[in-house]
Amino acid sequence: MALLTSLSPDVFLERLRAALAEPRRDHPELARLARRLAAFIAAEDLPDRLDAWHALMTWLAGGRLWQDVYIDVVDVHGPATQRLAVLMDVLAGDAELAGALRAALRGLLDETDGANLFGEVGIPSDRGFLSEFGDRLTAKLLPQPRVDHDLAHLVGRSYRRRRDLDLVRALHPSTLQRLMELLFPADGPEMTRALRRAMADGFRLLLARVAGQGLSEKLRARGSAQAVADVPFARLARFGEALVADWEGGALPDAAMDAWQALSHACRAEMQVVSRRLESEGISVDIVYGLDVLERCLNRLDALVAVMVEGGAAPVLALVQQLVLAAHQSSSLRHLVRINLQRLQRRIVDRAGQTGEHYIADTPGEYRHIWTAAAGGGLLTVGTAAMKMTIAGAGLALFLEGLGSGLNYAVSFLLLQAFGLILATKQPAMTAAAFAAIIRDRQGAERLDSIVDAAARICHSQLAATIANVVVVAFGAYAFNGLWAWITGHAFLTASEARYVFKALSPVDSGTVFYAALTGVILYLAALVGGWVDNWAVYHRLPEAIAEHRLGQRVGRLRMLRLAGIVSRNMAGWATNVSLGLMLGMTPVLGRFFGLPLDVRHVTLNSGILSLAAAGMDLQWIGTGHLSLAIAGVAVMFVLNLGVSFALSLLTAIRAYELPAEDLRELRRRLWQRLRTRPQDFLMPRRLPPAP
Repeated sequence: MALLTSLSPDVFLERLRAALAEPRRDHPELARLARRLAAFIAAEDLPDRLDAWHALMTWLAGGRLWQDVYIDVVDVHGPATQRLAVLMDVLAGDAELAGALRAALRGLLDETDGANLFGEVGIPSDRGFLSEFGDRLTAKLLPQPRVDHDLAHLVGRSYRRRRDLDLVRALHPSTLQRLMELLFPADGPEMTRALRRAMADGFRLLLARVAGQGLSEKLRARGSAQAVADVPFARLARFGEALVADWEGGALPDAAMDAWQALSHACRAEMQVVSRRLESEGISVDIVYGLDVLERCLNRLDALVAVMVEGGAAPVLALVQQLVLAAHQSSSLRHLVRINLQRLQRRIVDRAGQTGEHYIADTPGEYRHIWTAAAGGGLLTVGTAAMKMTIAGAGLALFLEGLGSGLNYAVSFLLLQAFGLILATKQPAMTAAAFAAIIRDRQGAERLDSIVDAAARICHSQLAATIANVVVVAFGAYAFNGLWAWITGHAFLTASEARYVFKALSPVDSGTVFYAALTGVILYLAALVGGWVDNWAVYHRLPEAIAEHRLGQRVGRLRMLRLAGIVSRNMAGWATNVSLGLMLGMTPVLGRFFGLPLDVRHVTLNSGILSLAAAGMDLQWIGTGHLSLAIAGVAVMFVLNLGVSFALSLLTAIRAYELPAEDLRELRRRLWQRLRTRPQDFLMPRRLPPAP
């Protein structure tokens, strides 16, 4: 065996060829395998041994298919599994080589600590979501020092890429059983001693995490009321400590698996109680993060207990696959954000969906109400557009101009909410959430037909609101300009200001197309802010705090209760309107301040501004074609404002509810079929039959 450590790669290659059958001896990949095996066996210190092992794992994970070597398994297994089969054939055909590889592997395991591999990899830290996010971001931006004595770092290095997972994913229990017999033979217990010690230490680390997280105040306050000693997480920690002690002593009780599964089920039931409380009382990212930590710890503990109690290749393979996937995901920012924000997204979407139901006309009466409310919204927007132009022409400092425009928009939107009026561009973010909720809730054979009906109702409701907004704001702006001219003797906008408006709205001579799409993003973000603030108010029990405030001793408890109800019903709308107004007002200012191409193009507001500009120009100038370009710009705003906002909101809802892709494909097909056969459904609601 000592001789093997001094052999050159060429001589090592001949040993490999001698261990294989005739058809496989001349494959070019054998040379690479020989170099990696030689480097691993000949490594004299731990850093070299770790690098050589990493190179060997990289070789196993990649490469092209071995069609001429294993024709019978190419269609079932990938190249990684085929390379592993070749390696096992080499070890089976050369006992001395297999012994040298086991000795090198034992040296690696004895010199490293695997407790973190079993107890920490893939388990987020206890410091919370933001700290974990910061750690992962820092690790991606800055070079990280080597930690050679931690086996978890070696596994993390070996499974960073997606293709590195192919080998473990494709493994079959029988293949793993053969590999275990070659590397960890039953007559060599010293090979598994370090791994058994690391498993026990990792198991205890996980038990401590479960007890600490499960008994934290934020979870106990939302769980079932129990004494601390009776909480399932505490009972699991006590039983788990006894279980691992019995396993180390080699005397596990017969009913250990059943008892463990009962306690694990009780812990998950307690987590379900907390989840239901969160859905009704408001989502906290920190609590969702804590639940994710518990779920991962329990999954890892279940896999470890299965290995301890049952043994065999199948439980070991399940544990290995879990560890490898966790090591791959432990550095992913995207995975961390997606897992921990999904519940918050669902809460926001649910709230937006409830609001969106008011924007969908199911009956002719509701359809007429949308026309009336949208007409009122267009009339109010005339004043908003006039105030916007006044602020823009006042020559204020950048910040004051942006703040003034934002407050102008915010006050206008709040008045729309207070009077029950409709602004078309605020509909898509709400109706998309309601649409996704219909997809989620409806089941059975008529599900997709119901969804298509809902899509048609959303379309004609949105179209009615947009037309009413634009028409009323246009005629209202002309009327306002006429009243202004009658009082002051001149148009509201000067000729130079009007020409600037025409040029700024043109989709050819300005960035209107990009700005209109950006406005759609802002509309979507405002809806998210509204849902988040509503969730924050519910989570912190703001309405209850208002109702119980000591101010009620002076003004009366009944008044405080009414105020709490008003806050509860309107908090999401207030937050949406204020955030939307400020973002619309400040975005152009920020663009000018930083020299970035940032501006907004809101279809209803700019329809009013365009009408104000056209009302003050003579007919000869209007006939030059600039008006036509500006009207085309308004049409572009209509499409992009509504389309981008609806698409982003629907995408968020689909991700929050995890809707299957096949349902979405079938939905697109049925929507196109309905549009071809009954296009009138997308333009106006169907008349209901008269009541008997």
